[in-house]
Amino acid sequence: MSRFFSEKLERLVPYTPGEQPKDMNYIKLNTNESPFPPSPVAVELANRETLNYQLYSDPECTPLVEYASEYFNVQRDEILFTNGSDEILNFAFMAFCDKDHPAYFADITYGFYRVFAEINCVPYEMIPLRKDFTVNVEDYVNKKGVIFIANPNAPTGIALPLSDIERIIVSNPQSVVVVDEAYVDFGADSSVSLVNKYDNLLVTQTFSKSRSMAGARLGFGISNKEIIRDLNTVKYSTNPYNVNRVTMAAGLGALKDDDYMRSNCESIVKTRERVKGVLSDMGFEMTPSVTNFLFVKHKKIGGELIYRELKDKGILVRHFNTDPLKDYNRITVGTDKEMDALIDAIGSILEEENENN
Repeated sequence: MSRFFSEKLERLVPYTPGEQPKDMNYIKLNTNESPFPPSPVAVELANRETLNYQLYSDPECTPLVEYASEYFNVQRDEILFTNGSDEILNFAFMAFCDKDHPAYFADITYGFYRVFAEINCVPYEMIPLRKDFTVNVEDYVNKKGVIFIANPNAPTGIALPLSDIERIIVSNPQSVVVVDEAYVDFGADSSVSLVNKYDNLLVTQTFSKSRSMAGARLGFGISNKEIIRDLNTVKYSTNPYNVNRVTMAAGLGALKDDDYMRSNCESIVKTRERVKGVLSDMGFEMTPSVTNFLFVKHKKIGGELIYRELKDKGILVRHFNTDPLKDYNRITVGTDKEMDALIDAIGSILEEENENN
């Protein structure tokens, strides 16, 4: 770092995104992107909007907000669109956390929570998961700060039922509870239905996964109008034009083409369940994922070895080289063809290891 870097950030460890090597054409199963292209309706509307690039985007995202409010059955002032769900999560740290209102989140969860806490100089507590990677709901009862729950969680893929989410919300009436639903469309129940029941709930989602728009950067939050107003205060104090015109148009098209998204999610879930069975037969253990990825470890072979061998064979998966995750790999569910290639490659690795031993 330079000699000008602020002392308050000198110990900041930035978030590490999934690797994007360019040395060869990889089967990319490491960043939980959709294996399907965006909706044709989204592409058509986005292409039209490129003709208006010379104009600023609508800071209120009016057409998108109008359609999304009907889609999610909320009022227009109860939804806010952002540059990916990362942005609205950061807004929540900025708006609701301070020295008197620390952040609480799991020790094994989305890595950006810790980064957002540190870059905003917010005190935080990381709450350990159980040994089976499940959340102990009682650990989140009666906290004196802001709670962040990824549901389903990442990288484990495990979801809490709505009854557990509601228990956390009810037990923290003086605290904001943020439920990050990046993977909710692949088999979990959304907490959006609870927004009008509790005034301390903020639900965030993204278009990156189920709607095939990771490269467009579009996320949103749903809450009561007072919390959305708070978040808008932060937005308009940082970047009013945070969602560009093309992304906004693509997002509208993606919502309008709901059948396309649902069909893709069904395909991903079907492939996920098939691959779970095959990997289990090959000696893998895994968490009960309800996402578009699997979190797996082999009973005999280390996770790092499998990760490196797969990379040598042109397949990228995500490896976390820390305890207690180092025996695991997170594998994005790709197309059936991609997953068959993964299975074949793993089979070769297991054969090689058996021969060497």
